[in-house]
Amino acid sequence: MFSQGQWIFAGCFLVAFIIGMVIAYRKDKSLHRVFYKGNYQVLLAFLFFVALLFVIKIVMKR
Repeated sequence: MFSQGQWIFAGCFLVAFIIGMVIAYRKDKSLHRVFYKGNYQVLLAFLFFVALLFVIKIVMKR
């Protein structure tokens, strides 16, 4: 389906993309600490809300 050159390009692109993302994240790490201080609480609240919806769905089926 894909030629050998396309597979090589995809592999090189993937490696370069991952390296670029790691470098960008490390540069912004100090900003993330300042501006996204309580983001894990929002994630936990969202997961709790989704779990609550599933519980309500299971209870209403019975």
